[in-house]
Amino acid sequence: MKVLLIIFFSICVWTNINFAQAEVSSDDGYLAFAQVMPEPVEGLPAVIKKIQYPTIAKQAGLEGKVFVMAYVDEKGNVDDVKVLKGVGGGCEEEVIKVLKTTKFKPGMNNGQPVKVKTSLSFAFKLK
Repeated sequence: MKVLLIIFFSICVWTNINFAQAEVSSDDGYLAFAQVMPEPVEGLPAVIKKIQYPTIAKQAGLEGKVFVMAYVDEKGNVDDVKVLKGVGGGCEEEVIKVLKTTKFKPGMNNGQPVKVKTSLSFAFKLK
């Protein structure tokens, strides 16, 4: 019985340590989530309006969604953008360009601004 109790206690401690470490990603201290996630100051619809359909993508008839991970610092600046999935034709580059110039409300934990990575998607659809 004592052995089972020790094993159970060890698993609980190990699990708590792993969960505590999982909150901070290996991406230079960026959190995977926060109590309040970052969002564009002007709102996401305003960001979407800034994105222009690349000419090459239009000519090639490319449509789809671009999925990105934006790394937002404590001041609301986008430090980096990584493409998770793209459609080609310059769509990814357009999303990166617009996001890097977009000001965000920073993520917050316990009322303090924190560095957070956030995923976003942008649809490219020909009319």
